[in-house]
Amino acid sequence: MSHSSSVPPGASDTGESLESLVDSLVTYHRLAHDVVKDSDPTRLLAQMAQEELAVIRMSLMDENECLRLDQLGEWLKQDLVRLKPLLEERANHRVPSWALAHPDSRLCHEGRTLLANAIGRDLEAPCSDQPADPANDLAALLVGLEARGESALTRLALDRYLRLSGDYPQARLLSLFGICHALSGARRALQRLPAPDQDPEHPARLAESMAECRHYLALAERIAEFRFPSLVIAVGVSGSGKSRFTSGLVSRLGAIRVCSDAERRRLHDLPQEMAYPQAAAVPPAVDIFSEAATERTYRHLANCAGTLLDAGISACVDATCLKRWQRDLLRHQAEARGLPCLMVSFEADEASLRRRIEKRAHSQGVKVVNSLALLDHQLAELESFGDDERLHLVHLDTTADNAAETLVDLIEEHL
Repeated sequence: MSHSSSVPPGASDTGESLESLVDSLVTYHRLAHDVVKDSDPTRLLAQMAQEELAVIRMSLMDENECLRLDQLGEWLKQDLVRLKPLLEERANHRVPSWALAHPDSRLCHEGRTLLANAIGRDLEAPCSDQPADPANDLAALLVGLEARGESALTRLALDRYLRLSGDYPQARLLSLFGICHALSGARRALQRLPAPDQDPEHPARLAESMAECRHYLALAERIAEFRFPSLVIAVGVSGSGKSRFTSGLVSRLGAIRVCSDAERRRLHDLPQEMAYPQAAAVPPAVDIFSEAATERTYRHLANCAGTLLDAGISACVDATCLKRWQRDLLRHQAEARGLPCLMVSFEADEASLRRRIEKRAHSQGVKVVNSLALLDHQLAELESFGDDERLHLVHLDTTADNAAETLVDLIEEHL
């Protein structure tokens, strides 16, 4: 079935960097729309899984491997039931796959081609031409990268996609679609099995195909594993280094960021690239730092972090967290789920803070005096930590030469 009428114009089919690919995916998923309505959004996933499992089972001879395959099938069945309300809620989000519009694209990294059609979708897989939740495309990309041992790129892709799209609920569906794509990889490996009477190198190629199949099945099992994610809450005024240092946690620890700057703008339908305090040339100025706007922002940050934790993904909230109630609201997301939480106080001497703020203001083209006034306001508003908070608190001097390594060590030690 063709869905070309619902596919918006995309990038030319050339080599894509990871950043440009993720940007293209976000834009495509926002503009594309489903032209076919299905009363049961779980039908497509169930059909995909059943067909992949059936093909793989026919080629597996080992009883233990068949048992593991049955366990994956049972996990998928139970998760379809668990996630059916979310799938139904997102039924109108479904889109034809990005890969259908970009079949000749490639994902390139450091001079290497990593994935075909850039997101690694198997266009011959069951139901690959049917509209599905955007999580289907994103999961294909993540599985493709993970299968090639590119865990750091996997985390960077997920972090960038969620930050740009704001579609955090999608994260809860990634394991479901991810297992289906891992099964597709196992099935593709088995389809390359040579005929015994036609290939003189049959034993070697057989071993290679079976090893690849088992690699994808092991990946499917890792995706299905129950995980205990953690929550990191970054605390600090402007210029303290929160954003710079927390960005490093994505590739190194796999903690996906929830950034207050991005979510404030999204809640007010403002462009993500706008600088704050706003330049005088931007009329009219929008007060996104009012008391009401700030409360709305922190409640949204808490919901986003909780959604990631529910998906088994560690979260890092990048916000000033000046007030005790803000930190309590975020910390409750982990504690209510029985998950570990760590607050990191990002600190620097006032001279360093002012120097960083002035440099940022010049680069963004905003008035230095306004940026420094905001810093002074934040320093005055910062509430000291309570005794109960100190149980979950570490301090980081961001002016130290080894601050990035120290941050990772602190988090690993405490979590």
